[in-house]
Amino acid sequence: MKRLSKGVLQYDVGAQVDLYLLIKSSTKGIASNGKPFLTLILQDQSGEIEAKLWDAGADDEKNYSAQTIVKILGDVQNYRGKSQLKIRQIRKTGPSDGVRLDDFLETAPVSQEEMMSKLTQYIFEMKNPNIQRITRHLIKKHQKAFMEYPAATKNHHEFVSGLAYHVVSMLDLAKAIASLYPSLDKDLLYAGVILHDMGKVMELSGPISTSYTIEGNLLGHITIMITEIGKAAEELSITGEEVLILQHLVLSHHGKAEWGSPKPPLIKEAEILHYIDNLDAKMNMLDRALERVKPGEYTERIFALDNRAFYKPVFHK
Repeated sequence: MKRLSKGVLQYDVGAQVDLYLLIKSSTKGIASNGKPFLTLILQDQSGEIEAKLWDAGADDEKNYSAQTIVKILGDVQNYRGKSQLKIRQIRKTGPSDGVRLDDFLETAPVSQEEMMSKLTQYIFEMKNPNIQRITRHLIKKHQKAFMEYPAATKNHHEFVSGLAYHVVSMLDLAKAIASLYPSLDKDLLYAGVILHDMGKVMELSGPISTSYTIEGNLLGHITIMITEIGKAAEELSITGEEVLILQHLVLSHHGKAEWGSPKPPLIKEAEILHYIDNLDAKMNMLDRALERVKPGEYTERIFALDNRAFYKPVFHK
Protein backbone atom coordinates (compact mmCIF):
# COMPACT_ATOMS: atom_id res chain seq x y z
CA MET A 1 0.00 0.00 0.00
CA LYS A 2 1.26 3.44 -0.91
CA ARG A 3 1.64 5.79 2.06
CA LEU A 4 -0.66 8.73 1.45
CA SER A 5 0.16 12.35 2.26
CA LYS A 6 -1.94 14.44 4.61
CA GLY A 7 -5.64 14.69 3.85
CA VAL A 8 -7.14 17.22 1.46
CA LEU A 9 -9.04 18.99 4.24
CA GLN A 10 -5.82 19.54 6.20
CA TYR A 11 -4.54 22.05 3.63
CA ASP A 12 -5.21 25.76 4.10
CA VAL A 13 -6.90 27.95 1.49
CA GLY A 14 -4.24 29.07 -0.99
CA ALA A 15 -2.21 25.86 -0.70
CA GLN A 16 -1.26 23.84 -3.76
CA VAL A 17 -1.97 20.11 -3.48
CA ASP A 18 -0.70 17.09 -5.37
CA LEU A 19 -2.89 14.25 -4.15
CA TYR A 20 -4.57 10.96 -4.87
CA LEU A 21 -8.33 11.31 -4.28
CA LEU A 22 -11.42 9.15 -4.71
CA ILE A 23 -14.33 10.49 -6.76
CA LYS A 24 -17.35 10.10 -4.49
CA SER A 25 -19.77 11.50 -7.07
CA SER A 26 -19.62 13.05 -10.53
CA THR A 27 -22.46 15.22 -11.86
CA LYS A 28 -22.69 16.71 -15.34
CA GLY A 29 -23.75 20.34 -15.82
CA ILE A 30 -23.84 22.98 -18.56
CA ALA A 31 -21.96 26.26 -18.01
CA SER A 32 -23.32 29.69 -19.00
CA ASN A 33 -21.17 29.52 -22.17
CA GLY A 34 -22.99 26.34 -23.19
CA LYS A 35 -20.04 24.02 -22.51
CA PRO A 36 -20.38 20.90 -20.36
CA PHE A 37 -18.59 20.54 -17.01
CA LEU A 38 -18.41 18.00 -14.20
CA THR A 39 -18.96 18.72 -10.51
CA LEU A 40 -16.74 16.24 -8.68
CA ILE A 41 -17.03 15.45 -4.98
CA LEU A 42 -13.58 14.16 -4.05
CA GLN A 43 -12.72 12.40 -0.83
CA ASP A 44 -9.98 10.86 1.25
CA GLN A 45 -9.89 9.80 4.90
CA SER A 46 -9.98 13.44 6.06
CA GLY A 47 -13.34 14.13 4.37
CA GLU A 48 -14.56 15.53 1.06
CA ILE A 49 -14.15 18.60 -1.14
CA GLU A 50 -15.86 19.85 -4.30
CA ALA A 51 -14.08 20.52 -7.60
CA LYS A 52 -15.20 21.57 -11.09
CA LEU A 53 -13.79 20.02 -14.24
CA TRP A 54 -14.50 22.54 -16.99
CA ASP A 55 -14.97 21.77 -20.71
CA ALA A 56 -15.55 18.11 -19.86
CA GLY A 57 -16.09 15.88 -22.89
CA ALA A 58 -17.61 12.40 -23.17
CA ASP A 59 -14.25 10.76 -22.36
CA ASP A 60 -13.94 12.83 -19.18
CA GLU A 61 -17.42 11.81 -18.12
CA LYS A 62 -16.47 8.14 -18.57
CA ASN A 63 -12.98 8.42 -16.99
CA TYR A 64 -14.01 10.50 -13.98
CA SER A 65 -17.08 8.68 -12.72
CA ALA A 66 -17.92 7.75 -9.11
CA GLN A 67 -15.56 5.31 -7.32
CA THR A 68 -12.62 6.23 -9.59
CA ILE A 69 -9.29 7.08 -7.93
CA VAL A 70 -7.54 10.07 -9.52
CA LYS A 71 -4.27 12.00 -9.13
CA ILE A 72 -4.88 15.73 -8.94
CA LEU A 73 -2.65 18.78 -8.97
CA GLY A 74 -4.62 21.82 -7.88
CA ASP A 75 -5.20 24.72 -5.49
CA VAL A 76 -7.45 24.96 -2.44
CA GLN A 77 -9.74 27.97 -2.82
CA ASN A 78 -12.56 29.56 -0.84
CA TYR A 79 -15.82 29.79 -2.78
CA ARG A 80 -18.85 31.27 -1.03
CA GLY A 81 -17.55 30.28 2.40
CA LYS A 82 -16.64 26.71 1.41
CA SER A 83 -13.35 25.14 0.43
CA GLN A 84 -13.16 24.12 -3.21
CA LEU A 85 -10.38 22.52 -5.23
CA LYS A 86 -9.33 24.24 -8.45
CA ILE A 87 -8.03 21.51 -10.78
CA ARG A 88 -4.82 22.19 -12.71
CA GLN A 89 -4.14 18.61 -13.79
CA ILE A 90 -6.12 15.40 -13.33
CA ARG A 91 -5.51 11.80 -14.40
CA LYS A 92 -7.02 8.42 -13.71
CA THR A 93 -4.77 6.13 -11.66
CA GLY A 94 -3.56 2.67 -12.62
CA PRO A 95 -1.99 -0.36 -10.88
CA SER A 96 1.46 1.29 -10.85
CA ASP A 97 0.16 4.04 -8.53
CA GLY A 98 -0.16 1.49 -5.72
CA VAL A 99 -3.32 2.97 -4.20
CA ARG A 100 -6.55 1.19 -3.30
CA LEU A 101 -10.10 2.15 -2.43
CA ASP A 102 -9.75 1.55 1.34
CA ASP A 103 -7.01 4.23 1.51
CA PHE A 104 -9.61 6.93 0.80
CA LEU A 105 -12.59 5.94 2.91
CA GLU A 106 -13.38 7.87 6.08
CA THR A 107 -14.35 5.38 8.79
CA ALA A 108 -15.79 5.47 12.31
CA PRO A 109 -13.17 6.12 15.04
CA VAL A 110 -14.17 2.87 16.81
CA SER A 111 -13.76 -0.66 15.45
CA GLN A 112 -16.76 -2.69 14.30
CA GLU A 113 -15.89 -5.38 16.88
CA GLU A 114 -15.98 -2.88 19.74
CA MET A 115 -19.27 -1.39 18.55
CA MET A 116 -20.88 -4.84 18.12
CA SER A 117 -19.77 -5.80 21.62
CA LYS A 118 -21.41 -2.65 23.01
CA LEU A 119 -24.65 -3.27 21.08
CA THR A 120 -24.79 -6.85 22.38
CA GLN A 121 -24.33 -5.63 25.97
CA TYR A 122 -27.16 -3.10 25.69
CA ILE A 123 -29.51 -5.74 24.26
CA PHE A 124 -28.46 -8.13 27.07
CA GLU A 125 -29.46 -5.49 29.64
CA MET A 126 -33.06 -5.36 28.35
CA LYS A 127 -35.52 -6.96 30.78
CA ASN A 128 -38.65 -7.07 28.60
CA PRO A 129 -38.41 -10.35 26.62
CA ASN A 130 -40.56 -9.16 23.70
CA ILE A 131 -38.56 -5.97 23.17
CA GLN A 132 -35.28 -7.84 23.60
CA ARG A 133 -36.17 -10.63 21.18
CA ILE A 134 -37.38 -8.27 18.42
CA THR A 135 -34.29 -6.08 18.75
CA ARG A 136 -31.88 -9.05 18.78
CA HIS A 137 -33.66 -10.66 15.81
CA LEU A 138 -33.37 -7.51 13.67
CA ILE A 139 -29.73 -6.84 14.59
CA LYS A 140 -28.88 -10.43 13.64
CA LYS A 141 -30.83 -10.16 10.37
CA HIS A 142 -29.11 -6.94 9.23
CA GLN A 143 -25.82 -7.15 11.14
CA LYS A 144 -23.31 -6.96 8.28
CA ALA A 145 -24.88 -3.93 6.60
CA PHE A 146 -25.72 -2.29 9.94
CA MET A 147 -22.05 -2.38 10.95
CA GLU A 148 -20.75 -1.08 7.59
CA TYR A 149 -23.25 1.50 6.33
CA PRO A 150 -23.10 5.26 6.88
CA ALA A 151 -25.96 6.96 8.75
CA ALA A 152 -26.65 9.31 5.83
CA THR A 153 -25.44 10.42 2.39
CA LYS A 154 -24.48 13.83 3.82
CA ASN A 155 -24.73 16.05 6.92
CA HIS A 156 -23.88 13.58 9.71
CA HIS A 157 -22.07 10.25 10.17
CA GLU A 158 -21.69 9.95 6.37
CA PHE A 159 -18.73 7.57 6.59
CA VAL A 160 -18.08 3.82 6.72
CA SER A 161 -19.67 2.34 9.89
CA GLY A 162 -21.28 5.72 10.60
CA LEU A 163 -24.68 4.15 11.31
CA ALA A 164 -23.35 1.84 14.03
CA TYR A 165 -21.21 4.64 15.50
CA HIS A 166 -24.26 6.95 15.63
CA VAL A 167 -26.25 4.23 17.41
CA VAL A 168 -23.63 3.32 20.04
CA SER A 169 -23.05 7.03 20.78
CA MET A 170 -26.81 7.45 21.23
CA LEU A 171 -26.98 4.38 23.48
CA ASP A 172 -24.38 5.87 25.84
CA LEU A 173 -26.33 9.13 25.83
CA ALA A 174 -29.59 7.24 26.50
CA LYS A 175 -27.99 5.43 29.44
CA ALA A 176 -26.77 8.69 30.97
CA ILE A 177 -30.17 10.37 30.55
CA ALA A 178 -32.04 7.35 31.95
CA SER A 179 -29.82 7.44 35.06
CA LEU A 180 -30.95 11.06 35.63
CA TYR A 181 -34.62 10.34 34.87
CA PRO A 182 -35.37 6.86 36.28
CA SER A 183 -39.03 7.04 35.17
CA LEU A 184 -37.84 6.39 31.60
CA ASP A 185 -38.23 2.82 30.33
CA LYS A 186 -34.65 1.87 29.41
CA ASP A 187 -35.75 -1.14 27.35
CA LEU A 188 -37.89 1.05 25.11
CA LEU A 189 -35.26 3.76 24.88
CA TYR A 190 -32.41 1.37 24.00
CA ALA A 191 -34.55 -0.52 21.47
CA GLY A 192 -35.69 2.75 19.90
CA VAL A 193 -32.08 3.90 19.54
CA ILE A 194 -30.99 0.62 17.94
CA LEU A 195 -33.95 0.36 15.57
CA HIS A 196 -34.70 4.00 14.65
CA ASP A 197 -32.33 4.20 11.65
CA MET A 198 -31.90 0.50 10.86
CA GLY A 199 -34.08 0.92 7.75
CA LYS A 200 -31.17 2.81 6.21
CA VAL A 201 -29.53 -0.52 5.36
CA MET A 202 -32.25 -0.78 2.69
CA GLU A 203 -32.77 2.95 2.08
CA LEU A 204 -29.11 3.48 1.12
CA SER A 205 -26.96 1.71 -1.46
CA GLY A 206 -23.94 0.90 0.70
CA PRO A 207 -20.86 2.37 2.41
CA ILE A 208 -19.09 3.62 -0.77
CA SER A 209 -20.40 6.42 -3.03
CA THR A 210 -23.64 6.18 -1.07
CA SER A 211 -26.89 6.99 -2.84
CA TYR A 212 -30.58 6.22 -2.30
CA THR A 213 -32.03 2.92 -3.51
CA ILE A 214 -35.39 2.76 -5.30
CA GLU A 215 -36.89 1.50 -2.03
CA GLY A 216 -35.20 4.38 -0.23
CA ASN A 217 -36.61 6.98 -2.59
CA LEU A 218 -40.13 5.54 -2.73
CA LEU A 219 -40.58 4.40 0.89
CA GLY A 220 -37.81 5.82 3.12
CA HIS A 221 -36.10 4.26 6.14
CA ILE A 222 -38.97 4.97 8.56
CA THR A 223 -41.61 3.12 6.51
CA ILE A 224 -39.15 0.30 5.77
CA MET A 225 -38.47 -0.21 9.47
CA ILE A 226 -42.13 -0.21 10.50
CA THR A 227 -42.59 -3.17 8.15
CA GLU A 228 -39.43 -4.90 9.45
CA ILE A 229 -40.60 -4.65 13.08
CA GLY A 230 -44.01 -6.07 12.07
CA LYS A 231 -42.38 -8.97 10.19
CA ALA A 232 -40.02 -9.71 13.10
CA ALA A 233 -42.92 -9.84 15.57
CA GLU A 234 -44.82 -12.19 13.25
CA GLU A 235 -41.81 -14.49 12.75
CA LEU A 236 -41.23 -14.60 16.52
CA SER A 237 -44.97 -15.03 17.26
CA ILE A 238 -44.92 -11.92 19.45
CA THR A 239 -48.15 -10.04 19.99
CA GLY A 240 -48.75 -7.22 22.39
CA GLU A 241 -48.47 -3.51 22.83
CA GLU A 242 -44.63 -3.57 22.70
CA VAL A 243 -44.74 -4.09 18.91
CA LEU A 244 -46.94 -1.03 18.42
CA ILE A 245 -44.80 1.11 20.75
CA LEU A 246 -41.55 0.12 18.97
CA GLN A 247 -43.15 1.05 15.66
CA HIS A 248 -44.22 4.42 17.11
CA LEU A 249 -40.68 5.12 18.34
CA VAL A 250 -39.35 4.65 14.80
CA LEU A 251 -42.27 6.49 13.21
CA SER A 252 -41.86 9.61 15.37
CA HIS A 253 -38.10 9.95 15.86
CA HIS A 254 -37.74 12.90 13.43
CA GLY A 255 -40.00 14.87 15.76
CA LYS A 256 -42.16 16.90 13.36
CA ALA A 257 -43.92 16.43 10.03
CA GLU A 258 -41.73 19.08 8.37
CA TRP A 259 -38.64 17.10 9.46
CA GLY A 260 -39.98 13.91 7.86
CA SER A 261 -41.81 12.42 10.85
CA PRO A 262 -45.17 10.79 9.93
CA LYS A 263 -46.29 11.18 13.58
CA PRO A 264 -45.05 13.41 16.40
CA PRO A 265 -43.72 11.66 19.54
CA LEU A 266 -46.69 10.71 21.72
CA ILE A 267 -44.80 8.58 24.26
CA LYS A 268 -42.23 9.88 26.72
CA GLU A 269 -39.43 7.64 25.41
CA ALA A 270 -40.24 8.69 21.84
CA GLU A 271 -39.76 12.36 22.78
CA ILE A 272 -36.40 11.61 24.42
CA LEU A 273 -35.31 9.44 21.47
CA HIS A 274 -35.92 12.40 19.15
CA TYR A 275 -33.76 14.69 21.33
CA ILE A 276 -30.95 12.12 21.60
CA ASP A 277 -30.93 11.53 17.84
CA ASN A 278 -30.88 15.27 17.13
CA LEU A 279 -28.16 15.96 19.69
CA ASP A 280 -25.82 13.23 18.48
CA ALA A 281 -26.25 14.19 14.81
CA LYS A 282 -25.56 17.87 15.53
CA MET A 283 -22.53 17.13 17.71
CA ASN A 284 -21.08 15.01 14.93
CA MET A 285 -21.59 17.81 12.38
CA LEU A 286 -20.04 20.39 14.71
CA ASP A 287 -17.06 18.29 15.77
CA ARG A 288 -16.16 17.38 12.20
CA ALA A 289 -16.52 20.95 10.96
CA LEU A 290 -14.56 22.48 13.86
CA GLU A 291 -11.67 20.02 13.65
CA ARG A 292 -10.98 21.36 10.14
CA VAL A 293 -10.40 24.94 11.26
CA LYS A 294 -7.82 26.66 13.45
CA PRO A 295 -8.65 28.56 16.66
CA GLY A 296 -9.85 32.05 15.78
CA GLU A 297 -11.45 30.91 12.50
CA TYR A 298 -14.98 30.06 11.36
CA THR A 299 -16.15 26.76 9.91
CA GLU A 300 -17.74 26.49 6.51
CA ARG A 301 -21.48 27.18 6.62
CA ILE A 302 -23.28 24.08 7.84
CA PHE A 303 -26.49 23.73 5.83
CA ALA A 304 -28.20 21.38 8.30
CA LEU A 305 -27.56 23.85 11.14
CA ASP A 306 -29.46 26.77 9.59
CA ASN A 307 -26.50 27.50 7.31
CA ARG A 308 -24.50 28.91 10.23
CA ALA A 309 -20.69 29.18 10.28
CA PHE A 310 -19.38 28.33 13.77
CA TYR A 311 -16.47 30.11 15.45
CA LYS A 312 -13.65 28.17 17.12
CA PRO A 313 -12.51 30.13 20.19
CA VAL A 314 -8.80 30.93 20.36
CA PHE A 315 -8.42 29.18 23.76
CA HIS A 316 -9.64 25.89 22.16
CA LYS A 317 -6.18 24.45 21.49
